[in-house]
Amino acid sequence: MFWTTLLSVLLALASSGIALGAALGLTGLIILHFFNDGSTYLAVDAIWGVFNSFTLSAVPLFILLGEILLRSGISARAYTAFTPVFARIPGGLLHSNVAVCTLFGAVSGSSLSTAAAIGSVAYPEMVERGYDKQTVVGSLAGAGTLGLLIPPSLSLLIFGALTETSIGRLFAAGILPGLMVSFLFMAYIFFRCLRSPHLAPQDNSQYRFVNVILGLLQVWPILMLIIAIMGTIMLGFATPTEAAAVGVLIAIIISRVWGDLTIQDVFEAIYKSTLTFAAIGFIVLGASILSLSVSVLGVPHAILDSAINSGLGKYGIFLLVIAIYVLFGCIFDGLSLMIMTLPIVFPLLVGYGFDPIWIGVIITLMIEIGQVTPPVGLNLSVLTAITEGEVSLGETAIATIPYWIILLLAVGLLSLFPQIALLLPELLF
Repeated sequence: MFWTTLLSVLLALASSGIALGAALGLTGLIILHFFNDGSTYLAVDAIWGVFNSFTLSAVPLFILLGEILLRSGISARAYTAFTPVFARIPGGLLHSNVAVCTLFGAVSGSSLSTAAAIGSVAYPEMVERGYDKQTVVGSLAGAGTLGLLIPPSLSLLIFGALTETSIGRLFAAGILPGLMVSFLFMAYIFFRCLRSPHLAPQDNSQYRFVNVILGLLQVWPILMLIIAIMGTIMLGFATPTEAAAVGVLIAIIISRVWGDLTIQDVFEAIYKSTLTFAAIGFIVLGASILSLSVSVLGVPHAILDSAINSGLGKYGIFLLVIAIYVLFGCIFDGLSLMIMTLPIVFPLLVGYGFDPIWIGVIITLMIEIGQVTPPVGLNLSVLTAITEGEVSLGETAIATIPYWIILLLAVGLLSLFPQIALLLPELLF
């Protein structure tokens, strides 16, 4: 009866068109009312407990940081700086897409912001140079997902706040997997363009070694920003919230001095980041009520007991969770999916002995996959819009399939070699 009510009410509300946060919250209130003696008043405590979290207050600051950089023009300068580095390598500027998305992802924390910022600069430049349009868009959609994994990451930050897991350890755990995925993307581009040179025309410009070095030196403000944020967190000098506040201040300074940021841009960034956090916060609100309702009834423990008795085993359950994320990634956006499923998935996997830090990285990779999975894949939509219809949503989705497969491969590698994610947290903390 419980599962019938939960699934039917949630599906009915979600498909009705109301906000996902409202669907989750109303489902939780119905569960509390009918299955826990009308104790809907407990929802107030759940909401207060989540939004009183000091860690969660870092989320709007990191969103603001990304919005400031998005409007500053710094992404264009970073893209120009990497151009001579990869000019003579098969794939050319396609590698620059991955490199700049990796760098920008390390300060924006958002997959969507990364894809939009780099895509708006890279697409017109590369099309003018004769690059295959679908290949360009595919590389941008895939590389844009790195904004969710490479710290500071919004998904890792929200994961840590909701599961009471160390943010510093989560951020450290995202570094090597992020670099690994970036390398795998570049390796794919290299061999693909080696086989099909017409996808990326050869750049015959003569770049001296000194030009390459001088170009790379142009990205020093972004490196300074990364060090300021990550260094203060990992060395224990600041909490994630304090580091985010420092990051916003530095981002404003370098975006004004090194970029094209104006006062109007700052106000627009504040306005947009407020709307974005309000949307995320509303989902968190609804998910916290639903999480409380299932926890009070002992559902996570019941699921764990059922899973243990199912005979699937530890890794069978893990594969089932992966399959669920792949399936639901077609329907929900990444952060919504993570927030909605954590109340059940996290205690289930922890109960099987999986490391909480490792779980955070795996779930982040899975919601990255959702970012490039149609029909909801947000990276696909934003890049289709950037092309102004020159590349359709379907063509973008097809071009992104190799990157989708690489992300799944990364999940497999992390499953076989969990130390890829756990090495840095163990060394630094």
